[in-house]
Amino acid sequence: MKRLLNTLYITSPKAWLAKEGECVAVSIDGALKGKIPIHTLDGLVLFGPVSCSPFLLGHCAENGVSVSWLTENGKFLAAMHGPVSGNVLLRKAQYAASDREEFYLPLVRSFILGKIYNCRTVLRRTARARPSPDIDVACDLLSDALKRLQSTPSLDVARGIEGEAARTYFSVFNALITADDPAFAFNGRNRRPPLDAVNCLLSFVYTLLAHDIRSALEAVGLDPAVGFLHRLRPGRASLALDVMEELRPYLADRLVLTLINKGQVSPKDFTRQESGAVLMSDAARKTVLLAWQRRKADTAMHDFLQEQMSLGLFCHAQARLLARHIRGDLDAYPPVIIR
Repeated sequence: MKRLLNTLYITSPKAWLAKEGECVAVSIDGALKGKIPIHTLDGLVLFGPVSCSPFLLGHCAENGVSVSWLTENGKFLAAMHGPVSGNVLLRKAQYAASDREEFYLPLVRSFILGKIYNCRTVLRRTARARPSPDIDVACDLLSDALKRLQSTPSLDVARGIEGEAARTYFSVFNALITADDPAFAFNGRNRRPPLDAVNCLLSFVYTLLAHDIRSALEAVGLDPAVGFLHRLRPGRASLALDVMEELRPYLADRLVLTLINKGQVSPKDFTRQESGAVLMSDAARKTVLLAWQRRKADTAMHDFLQEQMSLGLFCHAQARLLARHIRGDLDAYPPVIIR
């Protein structure tokens, strides 16, 4: 199993990253702030106008360290990866599988099954602490969606069930928020841009999760752009979005709820632009990044592997299981199921 490496997040717009020996050297306004050994990293995520030396980018590529560029508000712009690892036959099998409905439809069901099951788990855990008739109804609807998913005849039907389940889940998401401040009221999922503080947090953490999943897929030799539930679209990491579906209720959504419910973020951390878009402050972004790293260090039982592991390793475990399924070593892809 791949040991848990770290992602280095750079949020200062005046930062300069350079190569010093086998380290990433971070300087701000000409002053050296620190050095991080390259072998302890699996990714760099740069927010805003952060600069990198070409020698560092080459060193990252040689060492399998991905580099992602995001806007200051967390919108993905571009990514750099080194030479593709893994057998070329794996990608050839992946491309062929993406055109065979008899292969990708069961795989799509697995992605959606994991998502719906874990959404229901998040709701049930809240319902045990704070009983709610609305949450009970939502859980029943999600259970019905799981039953109907087993016999979906086509990709479109499966997508319909997934969309219906997502609407059910987010229709009661506000009941999971204990903060009384109206600034954290949630009235439904929106994005591009997010129109409230909760959606701003969700979108930001989803971006962080997508980066980690994309890196894990690259590490095993899969092409992140060729998905099954999310079909081909230029510039989109469709396969990373596929795998993210099953992971985000437990990894991302629960983190956002914790940040709000424990008062780690406050209404003053968000500002609304004239367009209606809600933006996060630099201080809040750093708080979220630190919480995300701590969240990945938490441990849980991987239901299929029957192994206790840090949550940060779940992306890598799923990437390996998906690669084994595409190669024909596993009869089916086992999604992450949180009990």
